[in-house]
Amino acid sequence: MKKKLTAAMMTIAVTLTLALTGCGQGAGQKEASSDAANVSEAGTQENGGQDAAEAEDAAETNNAAGEENEAQGADDLLAKIQEKGEIVVAMEGTWAPWTYHDESDELVGYDVEIAKKIAEKLGVEAVFVEGEWDGLLAGLDSGRYDIMVNGVDITPERAQKYDFSEPYAYNRTAIIVSGDNEEISSMEDLNGKHTANTISSTYAEVAEQYGAQVTGVDDLNQTFELLLSGRIDATLNAEVTYYDYMKAHPDADIKIALLAPEATQAAIPVRKGQESAALLEAINGALEELAQSGELSALSEKYFGVDISKAE
Repeated sequence: MKKKLTAAMMTIAVTLTLALTGCGQGAGQKEASSDAANVSEAGTQENGGQDAAEAEDAAETNNAAGEENEAQGADDLLAKIQEKGEIVVAMEGTWAPWTYHDESDELVGYDVEIAKKIAEKLGVEAVFVEGEWDGLLAGLDSGRYDIMVNGVDITPERAQKYDFSEPYAYNRTAIIVSGDNEEISSMEDLNGKHTANTISSTYAEVAEQYGAQVTGVDDLNQTFELLLSGRIDATLNAEVTYYDYMKAHPDADIKIALLAPEATQAAIPVRKGQESAALLEAINGALEELAQSGELSALSEKYFGVDISKAE
């Protein structure tokens, strides 16, 4: 009887121990699970915060890039021109055969046709504004004009202030005198002589470099009037301009005293800076196409009787 009681009690003890042990393990597992869940949630919240911060930084970067691109677009002169659908071209309109008015008073000339073809290749219309030489570059500076197409020679001084296209014409400078003038046969002979040209033109600058006293005029016609009337000793101008004048005035008593040994390069100036970079590239592309197609040569032959679109 005693042995049976003892066995029963042992069975109960073992059962209680297992039960308690089981309860202890369950609580520990729950606590462990709870802690793991808390850690996981904390990790998710932390990662979520990092993702949100990274997304915010990326958004700010994209916005900054967008604003920069927008600002660049706002300063892109080519984009503005194409948006308006027109390019404003400055020229004298009185310098045959570069820019002048024909018998019907229509603006024509080598530069006029080149400007129209460039505009066509840019997908816009050329709008011409005529003025005296002195004011054309000033208008380019102030933004009144987009480009100037007027046989503008590239000089070191101008290259510091403007960006130039590739040359599209090559000129030899002629010293033009009255038919009976035998005093000028070299550039040095200009020293002390009176000449006439538009102020700030390349020709006026060269004359002054050789000691000439330069009278400022508004256009080519005034220059030849002063020369024919004997009020000046000489004028400097493009060789082809002299030939064109003589074609229209075959009885004019003037001649070329000498020609400069080297040709100057005529190109299209634009305002210097990044805003004009795309425009300048497009202009160079258009000029290259015109040269490759033979259109530049054809226009030169049409207006000058010779091809001045290529360097000799």
